[in-house]
Amino acid sequence: MTNRPDLPAPEQGLILTHFLTVRDVVRSRDFYADILGGQVVLAENPAIVKVANSWIIMNPGGGPTPDKPDITLAPPTAGEVVSSFLNVRVADIAAFYTDATAKGAQFLTEPLDRKAELRCYLRDPDGYLIEVGQATGMLKGIFAD
Repeated sequence: MTNRPDLPAPEQGLILTHFLTVRDVVRSRDFYADILGGQVVLAENPAIVKVANSWIIMNPGGGPTPDKPDITLAPPTAGEVVSSFLNVRVADIAAFYTDATAKGAQFLTEPLDRKAELRCYLRDPDGYLIEVGQATGMLKGIFAD
């Protein structure tokens, strides 16, 4: 049984979670647990991984349901156009990049200096884009052009 504090179930107010429609729940769950250092809270139906102060919820796609009529959930299709991405902020991007790469993560580039921050991107097993950034210049009032 899962401990209530580990579940995204507030006793007051609200919390924010991120839901991903995935092709392979086990593969995606393990990616977020291994690469982002998450804690598997629920293995499936849906899979829930607690990452830092948030939760990623994963389930396969499917057709409309009574609470979302006319909506079908599906993982992203191949392509370079995205409408959103997960934004992960780290204290030490070099250490994160080295560790994640050693665990099999494939980044689009190495971390690049964007004046305000150091930043790089990777994709999860379904192709969702993940930005990894470390605040640098913005802490001194320096922002990207």
